[in-house]
Amino acid sequence: MSNSSSNYKTGETAHKQLIIGAGFVGLGIAQALKEAGIFYDQVDASNQIGGNWYHGVYETAHIISSRKVTQFSNFPMPEHYPDFPSAQNMRDYINAFADHFHLREAIEMNRKVSYVRPVANNLWEVTFNNQEQRLYKGVVMCNGHHWCKRFPEFEGKFAGKIIHSKDYKRPEQLRGQKVLVIGGGNSACDIAAEAARVGAKSVLSLRESVWFIPKSFAGIPIVDLIRGWMPEWFQRLMAYGIIRLTFGKHEHYGMSKPRYRIFAKHPTLNNEVPYYIKHGRIIPKPGVQRLNDWLVEFVDGSCEEFDLIVCATGYDVAYPFLPTELQRVKGSIVECYGGSFLDDYQGLYYVGWGQARGGVGSIISAYGPLFARLLKLQDEIEVPIGLVFKSIGQSLPKTHLSDPQQTFRQLRLLNIGFNFLIKKAHQIDARYPNFRNSPLPAIPPAQVSSSNFLSH
Repeated sequence: MSNSSSNYKTGETAHKQLIIGAGFVGLGIAQALKEAGIFYDQVDASNQIGGNWYHGVYETAHIISSRKVTQFSNFPMPEHYPDFPSAQNMRDYINAFADHFHLREAIEMNRKVSYVRPVANNLWEVTFNNQEQRLYKGVVMCNGHHWCKRFPEFEGKFAGKIIHSKDYKRPEQLRGQKVLVIGGGNSACDIAAEAARVGAKSVLSLRESVWFIPKSFAGIPIVDLIRGWMPEWFQRLMAYGIIRLTFGKHEHYGMSKPRYRIFAKHPTLNNEVPYYIKHGRIIPKPGVQRLNDWLVEFVDGSCEEFDLIVCATGYDVAYPFLPTELQRVKGSIVECYGGSFLDDYQGLYYVGWGQARGGVGSIISAYGPLFARLLKLQDEIEVPIGLVFKSIGQSLPKTHLSDPQQTFRQLRLLNIGFNFLIKKAHQIDARYPNFRNSPLPAIPPAQVSSSNFLSH
């Protein structure tokens, strides 16, 4: 245990879990833990709950999945909400969810986490940005994956302004501007469409073409057409058919056909980009070659003049408050078992880092109670739950993307076979009677206080 043990609120928190983040996932997990009678604290670096829906999205944003799959199963969205609720709808819903389940009393706002490390007795020392330290039984990391901005590297210099899509908040930033949007994801397409409406020029730069999937078909949100019995190959075939009937061929829009199978990347659900391309309001371009003052040269040799470049180039999954030994992120994947668990440390849980092809609320509603059961099982054994999953043959994830229907099927099977899992867990635990987390050293207080570590 560190020399600063006098800073601990001894005995007050060592029996609790700490949830980092009070966004959509963090609140869903908090509700599941509260329902299961598991004691926890919850912290967030912002001054309001809601995570990315509070501090990250632009004011004109709407969800791309439907209301039905985005809502928590145990707390439906209001009937008057549209199929694709707005950012304000989402903020109102998240606040209503927190109030309905009385979650606010356990949340500390404006509370940044600086460092998390394992100490003796399988406890976790959490250091906050004011250098306060607490001991917890476990740490549940729900700090999101839409905050650590990823920028491309450019050759040359640009005389205008370059921002990340997370820095875009309202249409006034685009009004009258010659705008280049880089990226093919949902934010890129939304911003390019907004620039088509209010900007002087809108160009969408894609290193490679993407599959544009309409948000609805025959008046029904696309995700609501998917049923639990449908395997991914059938969903893919259905998506190809809908794209052909609505969007047609990429060549008709001056773009090449995508070189990947649908669902191999996070899907782009957008009706507006093809519409504005046909109206000449969005110009599709390939990747950027170099910048030259106000000009941007593309890999096809063409040049365009711009005032503003918006990099909708995604985010890195990051846990900057963890020591090097616990940095398990490889690309977009967190190398853990069962979606959250390590095989060599117990009490540290990576939750919500993946991207489901659909709304997150229904998935968290299914996963949260099972996660709570696994935490209770962890209390019965010394070895990490991740080692249990590994020992029964589960492998590390190969992608950060997931098919929600497959996830639901896996969760149902795990719930059905939970008694078997309990039995195996105790058998495996008996093989490692002396298992303990390996404590890791503290970092100097000066390094903690000067860090940029966040808990969004």
